[in-house]
Amino acid sequence: MRTASKSVLAAAGLTAATLLSPMAAFAHPGDGGVSDEGVIAPGSEEAKQHPGVGGHLPEKQENVELVGRADIKGAAEGRVADVTAFGNFAYLTVRDPEGCSDAGVAIMDISNPASPSQIGFIDATEGSFPGEGAQVLDVKTKSFTGQILLFNNEICGATGDGGVTMWDVTNPAAPILLTAHAGDTTVDDELTEDPVHNETHSVLGWTDGKKAYAVLVDNYETADVDILDISDPRKPVLISESDLNDFDVLQTENTPLGSNSFLHDVEVQKIKGTMTMVASYWDGGWTLLDVDDPANPVYIDDFDYAAVDAETELSPSEGNAHQAEFSPDGKLIVGTDEDFSPFRLTVSAGGQDFQAAQGSDTPQLDDTTKLSGSGIYVGLACTTTTPGTVVPPTTGAGQIAVIERGVCSFTEKVQAAEAAGYDGAIIFNSVRPDGCSAIVTPSVQAGIPTASIGRDSAYALFGAPYDDAACLAGGAGSATPFEVGRTTTAPVTAAAVFDGWGYTRLMTTDGLKEIGTYAIDEALDPAFATGFGDLSVHEVAVDPKKKGLAYLSYYSGGLRVVKYGKDGISEVGAYIAEGGNNFWGVEYHQLPKAGKGKPKGGPASNDLILASDRDSGLWIFRYTGGK
Repeated sequence: MRTASKSVLAAAGLTAATLLSPMAAFAHPGDGGVSDEGVIAPGSEEAKQHPGVGGHLPEKQENVELVGRADIKGAAEGRVADVTAFGNFAYLTVRDPEGCSDAGVAIMDISNPASPSQIGFIDATEGSFPGEGAQVLDVKTKSFTGQILLFNNEICGATGDGGVTMWDVTNPAAPILLTAHAGDTTVDDELTEDPVHNETHSVLGWTDGKKAYAVLVDNYETADVDILDISDPRKPVLISESDLNDFDVLQTENTPLGSNSFLHDVEVQKIKGTMTMVASYWDGGWTLLDVDDPANPVYIDDFDYAAVDAETELSPSEGNAHQAEFSPDGKLIVGTDEDFSPFRLTVSAGGQDFQAAQGSDTPQLDDTTKLSGSGIYVGLACTTTTPGTVVPPTTGAGQIAVIERGVCSFTEKVQAAEAAGYDGAIIFNSVRPDGCSAIVTPSVQAGIPTASIGRDSAYALFGAPYDDAACLAGGAGSATPFEVGRTTTAPVTAAAVFDGWGYTRLMTTDGLKEIGTYAIDEALDPAFATGFGDLSVHEVAVDPKKKGLAYLSYYSGGLRVVKYGKDGISEVGAYIAEGGNNFWGVEYHQLPKAGKGKPKGGPASNDLILASDRDSGLWIFRYTGGK
C-alpha cells in the first residue's frame, strides 16, 4: 500500500474530512468509507428529514416559490450531492453508494421547470463516486467546442480511481466520454499504483480566452491545488501543484489547536483584469491566487479568522472555510463555514485543557454530560486484527482507556475498551507525516463516549516530553514512550460546550476584511443541537444579475436567501418543505428564453434557483422578494 501524505490511504477509502479541526468535525456527513479509520457524521439518522412529523425544522416559506421538483430514480436517502446546469438541463451527482456501485450523474430535463424529468444517467467508474465537484463548462478551444460535464472522483473500493472525469454533454441525451480520469498520479513525487490518480474531493473548470483549465482538490498530498490544462479535454495535462500552507495561511493562534489547512473548494473570476481564484482552505481561511498563468499561480492574500468567534463569542474562533463565491463586481466574497459539530469538546487534566473531537456513533457528550476518570494507556487495542492483543481490564470504576490510533479501525479499538470495562475512550493520533498533533473526528460505533486528541496532548496527559519535529520525521525517537497500563498523571475529564453549527461570512476581496456574518437562529440555539438534522450551511450561489443577492443550501435548515452589501448580510427569503429538507447543492440558473421570454410551461421568470436534496433529488425555486 502506498503512503498518502495528506489525509487518506487508498485502501481505506478515506477523504479530506479525516484531518479536520476538532471544531470543524466533518467536511460532509457521510464522506469517505467506513473501513479502517473512516470519518462519518454523528447521528446520521438525523439527516433523514422526510419521514414522520418530527426530527426536522417546521415548514417555512418566505419570498421563495417552489416551481417544481423531481426525485432521482433509484437514489437512496443521503446519496444525492451536487447540482449544476446548462441550458435546459440540470445534472445531479449521486455518491457514496452501499456496495460501492451505481454512483454517477443524473441528467434532468428542466425545460419545463414546473415538471422536470430525468432523461439519463452517467455511470461513474466502479469503485469511484462523484460529490460536490459537478460543473458544466461551455468551451471553445482549438481542440473542442461544446459543453463539458466535469465531476470529481472519490474512492470507495479497491478498483476505484481518482481525478476528474469529463463528458461531452453538448447533446445531453447522448453524452460522450472524453476522459475517464485525469489528475495527479504521484504522491510526494513517487508514482502511485492503485488507484492511478489521486482521490479528488472537488473540481472546478474555467475558460480564459481560447484556453480551458480545471483545478482539482487532491486528497492525497499537501500540495493539493492541482491545475490541469483541459483545452483538449481528451488529453488533459497537469500543469501545476501548490500547497498554500507554504504561505503560512493557517493561524494557529486564532483557530483551534490541531487545526488543519487544506483545499476544499475553489471559484475563479476575472477581477480588474486578473483571473483570480478564491481557495477555501478550511482552517487556513479563504486564500486568493492570481491564476493568469495557471502553470504558475501567484499568492495574493488570505483571510484571518478573528480570535473571538463572531457569532458565538467563544475563543478560539472556528475555521472551516468550505466554499465561496465572488460578488458579480468582484468586490465582495460570500463564504460558507461548514461545521457539523455543534459542541466543542475539551479534554482536561491537571489544570491543562486540550482541544478534542467526539466519535461519531457513540454516546455524545454535551453541555449537560461529561466523562471523568483515571486515564489508562491500553496501546493500539486491536484485539481482532492482531491476534493475541489484550486490553488490560479495568481495576475499578471511573477508568478511561487511552488508545493510540493505527493498524485497526476506531470501532475495533473502542469496542475492545468497552468490553474490558472502561467508561470511555480517548484516542490519540499516531506518528504521521501529515500531522502527529492533528485531531481527527473518528468514525466509530460503540456504547461508551469517545474523544480524539492530538499526539502532543496525549504525551502531556502522561507527563512525557514531546518533540513534534521528531514525530513528523517518524524516526526511532517518535515511538510511544509510555507503557501499556500506565495511568495519566492526573484524573481526566472530557466535557463539551455548545458552539453552534456552521454559518456564512461576508468579506471584502481587497484585504479580505470581514464585514458581516449570517446564521439561521436555530443554528445558535442549544435546543436545536440534536434531533433536527444538520443545521450547518453548506454552499452559496451568488446571483449574477440581482446585485447583493445570494442563495444558501443549509442542509436541514433548508434553502435560504440573503441580501449582502457594505452594511453586512441578512436573510430575505427561506424555504423548508412540510416534511423538512436536506439541501446539499445550490445553483442560480437562467433558462434559455422560449416564445416571448417565458420558459416552456414554466413561470414568467427565467431566473431559477436549483437545489439538490440529499434525500430525494432536484428542487427548483424562484425568489419572489424585492431586489
